[in-house]
Amino acid sequence: MIRNDWSIEEIQEIYNLPLMELVYRAATVHRTYNDSHEVQVCTLLSIKTGGCSEDCSYCPQAARYHTDVTVQALMKKDEVLSYAQKAKDAGSTRFCMGAAWREVRNNRDFDRVLEMVKGVNEMGMEVCCTLGMLTEEQAQKLADAGLYAYNHNLDTSSEYYGEIITTRTYDDRLETLDNVRKAGVSVCCGGIVGLGETHEDRINMLRTLATMPQHPESVPVNALVPVKGTPLEHNQKVNVWDMVRMIATARILMPKSMVRLSAGRTSMSISDQTLCFMAGANSIFAGDKLLTTPNPSFDEDMEMFDMLGLKPRAAFKEDGCDHHHHHTAAATTA
Repeated sequence: MIRNDWSIEEIQEIYNLPLMELVYRAATVHRTYNDSHEVQVCTLLSIKTGGCSEDCSYCPQAARYHTDVTVQALMKKDEVLSYAQKAKDAGSTRFCMGAAWREVRNNRDFDRVLEMVKGVNEMGMEVCCTLGMLTEEQAQKLADAGLYAYNHNLDTSSEYYGEIITTRTYDDRLETLDNVRKAGVSVCCGGIVGLGETHEDRINMLRTLATMPQHPESVPVNALVPVKGTPLEHNQKVNVWDMVRMIATARILMPKSMVRLSAGRTSMSISDQTLCFMAGANSIFAGDKLLTTPNPSFDEDMEMFDMLGLKPRAAFKEDGCDHHHHHTAAATTA
């Protein structure tokens, strides 16, 4: 039973289970709803880097912080497509493009992104974008270009959000997600652990995700990578048990969603990552970079998959909701 009416008490009870019991339960749910040997391999490329007007305390791309990130204008389409091809050749089936924008503006840059979306879609990859806030009309334009998924994270609970970001509201986030849903695009939405939030905040964030009328198809669980020059540079590294607890709880609450082990994976041993896969993680970012922070290489990941008997999930494999018509439609009209 997929439920959208979880209470805080129920989620607390799951989240606070003894760890082994929690992982066992999550693994059981995972096997019931998904092929547990399958992991989606995604690649994330920063197509426009730095110089962002927002003040997200964790982010090296905010213009107001002095970090080592070099500001780069929007990349050229051909350059992006050659990256996508490399990712595809290496076994990636979802290609995500991130631009450090506060919101999408209707200008030539957006037109250029729409062209990139068309191009990657024609290569037979699932295309995802993360470009900041979107209007309903912009979401529809992306959908028409063949966009498969849109990422827009909640980061943390609505209560703690204002401590991390002041340049926009939680409701702004939810509105963009709503616009994405209305356009029939798959939703990718998760958060970050290690921002200084409490367990209560984590539970509240999971509740927001799990009580959406439709669960996000993809839920990234990120561990903060503290970056020098950002307000959170001195935050302590998240321990792996907290990551496992988040992933397992997300898996139990949202049985069919892809739960993605995202940022912070570089500092995790293979045993740590294995625990996360046991707990129901079935998606990772692969490739050398995650926007501006390092990431394990494709080869290391494939070696790990091999050792654990995992296999990459095929593109456009979804039951029930068929986005594939975007893919085929876009490919034939091009």
